[in-house]
Amino acid sequence: MRHSGLLGSRLKAREADRRKDWIEKTSTDLARRFDVIAVEDLNVRGMTGSARGTLERPGVNVRAKAGLNRSILASGWGRLVARLERKAPGRLVRVDPRYTSQTCNACGHRAPGSRESQAVFWCVACGHRANADLNAARNIRDTAVGGTVAARGGGAPARPVNREPQPTLLSS
Repeated sequence: MRHSGLLGSRLKAREADRRKDWIEKTSTDLARRFDVIAVEDLNVRGMTGSARGTLERPGVNVRAKAGLNRSILASGWGRLVARLERKAPGRLVRVDPRYTSQTCNACGHRAPGSRESQAVFWCVACGHRANADLNAARNIRDTAVGGTVAARGGGAPARPVNREPQPTLLSS
C-alpha cells in the first residue's frame, strides 16, 4: 500500500518541523533570559554509534541501543546547543560531563555508589539526597560560573534593574 509510506514520511516531516520549532523557540528564550548558559559537552555522535559489532564479534542489546539512539537524536541536543552558540555568543559554557552525576553538590565527594538509581542521588560521604539530574545540573552550573556571579544592569528600557546572572541548567 503506497499511502502508508507517504503518510509515514509526512508524519516524520511534521515531527522534524516541530522539533526545529521547539529548538528555535527554546534557544531564543534561553538567550534572552540568561547571562550564562551551561551545557554538558556531550559527544552526541559518539553516543549514538552503532552497537552492531562485527561478524566475528556481534554486538549485544542492539535493539535497545537502536532505540536509545533514536531517542537521543529525536531530542535534538546537538542542534539546540548549536543554535545557542549562535544566539548567545560568548555566554554558552560547555562543561565536561565526566563525574557530574557522581559528585555530591553539597560536599564535593565523588563516588559511583552515590548514584543510587537513575533518579536518586544519595551521597555516601555526607548523606545529601537529591534528584540525580538536579544534583548533576547543579554541578554543571557551579563549574560553569565558578561559584561567583556579577550583577548586570539592564532589563526593561523604562526601568533598569540590577540582577545576578541566571545560569541555565541543561542536563541529560
